[in-house]
Amino acid sequence: MSKLIVKMLLLILPFGLSAQNIENVLSEIESNNTTLRAYRNLNEVQKLENKTGIYLDNPEIGFNYLWGDPSTMGNRKDFSFTQSFDFPTAYGIKKRIASARNEQSDLEFELQRKSILYQAKILCNELVYLNALHEVLQKRATDAGNIAKAYSSKFDQGEINILEKNKAQFNLLNAQKELEVNETERSVLLAELSTLNGGIPVSFNQTSFSPLQLPVDFENWYTDYESKNIVLQQAAREIGISENQIKLSRAMSLPKISGGYMSEAVEGEAFRGVSVGVSIPLWENKNTVKLATAQQQVALQMANDKKIQTYNQLKGQYEKAVSLQKTLASYREALQAVNSSDLLKKALDAGQLSLIEYIMELTLYYETTDKFLSIENELNQLATGLYFFEL
Repeated sequence: MSKLIVKMLLLILPFGLSAQNIENVLSEIESNNTTLRAYRNLNEVQKLENKTGIYLDNPEIGFNYLWGDPSTMGNRKDFSFTQSFDFPTAYGIKKRIASARNEQSDLEFELQRKSILYQAKILCNELVYLNALHEVLQKRATDAGNIAKAYSSKFDQGEINILEKNKAQFNLLNAQKELEVNETERSVLLAELSTLNGGIPVSFNQTSFSPLQLPVDFENWYTDYESKNIVLQQAAREIGISENQIKLSRAMSLPKISGGYMSEAVEGEAFRGVSVGVSIPLWENKNTVKLATAQQQVALQMANDKKIQTYNQLKGQYEKAVSLQKTLASYREALQAVNSSDLLKKALDAGQLSLIEYIMELTLYYETTDKFLSIENELNQLATGLYFFEL
């Protein structure tokens, strides 16, 4: 039975570990983020607001009681019920505008959702970089500790002077401090992830990025990207709304009709019948059509401006990402070809290098490794921006 339990735990364990990847963290944040929950409720409120004020005006009921003078005339009682109507086409246009604004509201919520997930993924990318750097810094601190220990022993045996011993100690101190700074930065980012996760702590230990595939041809990729871009979709829908707003302004500038029932009763007499009225559109809706037309022109200009800005911004990001990818490949090839840390350690142990020479040469190798990790992080951050609307 105990063997069976152990086997089951071994089967379960990998799934627990796999939950630390970026996709699972993003899924968790999408469920727990308090800001997103508020936006979701706000979206529902806005959709209700968009459906408000698109129906008939309230009916009007009137009652009059008039005393006659002289009293022999009797008293007069009037009752009326009136309903006013906009021009019939106005109601259909109002509903179309309300539906379009509801679609805009859904798009705005989706944009907010992606923005929050984007923030989270940027933090995750930075943590992948810091986690990978942490492993490197741990090894450096261990190596520096071993050297400091060995040189302390050599000093005790009189093989080296105090200066050599101090150099080894300073080298260890620098390695330890770099590791401490890294741990602090990781803690800060984990706290920020926890905030995005509704205050629930996040454990994230991923140390490598998933394979990255940039588009082969930017123009073809951008054509597909435009259809996914929520900002461009909003701009296009705003044009449609402005067109309907022009139609609505024209419909609202036409005469309004009112109809109803009316009765008038005095002593010995009564009158009952229908009432009909027409409003004369002279002043109330003046310049509304001009305003709606001007707003449509602004919507067209804004949509065109967003297209131009989006294209140029993404083109620049894409070209930079391609350049970084080539640079990263060169660094990777160089680092895989030469493991300088092992070679330098052998040279130090063999007495071919002094400690100061060893540290200087090792510093150059460390800088190259750090640069590789930094470029890899920057590349993935750029890719996150390029694929923003796929989050």
